[in-house]
Amino acid sequence: MKIVILTGAGVSAESGLGTFRDKDGLWTKYDLAEVATPEGFARDPVKVHDFYNARRANAAEADPNPAHYALARLASQFAGEVVLITQNVDDLHERAGQDAIHMHGALTRAKCAICDARWQAPLQMSAAAPCPTCSEPATRPDIVWFGEIPEFMDEIDMHLTTTDLFVAIGTSGQVYPAAGFVAEAARAGAATLEINLEPSDISGLFDARRIGPASEAVPAWVDDVLKGVKFQG
Repeated sequence: MKIVILTGAGVSAESGLGTFRDKDGLWTKYDLAEVATPEGFARDPVKVHDFYNARRANAAEADPNPAHYALARLASQFAGEVVLITQNVDDLHERAGQDAIHMHGALTRAKCAICDARWQAPLQMSAAAPCPTCSEPATRPDIVWFGEIPEFMDEIDMHLTTTDLFVAIGTSGQVYPAAGFVAEAARAGAATLEINLEPSDISGLFDARRIGPASEAVPAWVDDVLKGVKFQG
């Protein structure tokens, strides 16, 4: 059996990392056209680096929560295959012991806006820092911004069309292409489950749902899977 899991900001919220779309989220505090678009970076790279330096420092101080550890336990103990895709740019899944496909990039990585070279990001990045490959002062966070294409989409599509169970955890259901993953998996014959603090905008597309904080709902679900509790759609 193969399980494909998509995680969103709700998984990391209980670790102290802000979500974008709740009433106190990042969208209410920043103009993301200025700090999360290629055009914003071109206009004011210093402002963009300041924003991501703060997010990187926040993520570095955070610790994985029970949801991260439960998913890592599932990956290590489940008899079948577990694939984790995340919309999050923090590294809490990795620090809990599980590799993830980062479709929106990673705070821990930097890239060159000119030659596309990638490298490990320092805690504080600078607009004047030269690319280690081409030497141009075009260093930017390795983050997929609005208007850019998410990464690893061919690999993700392959997993969605070959999975037996698709699980979305802590996602808003508002951001595409991730919001379309449940329909893609369902078309391929997979059962679908949503685990969320509250029903998402696309909750009705799932066969089943578990509502509650990720730190409680995810470990409970993982316990059921590892005990062999049959999925109820």
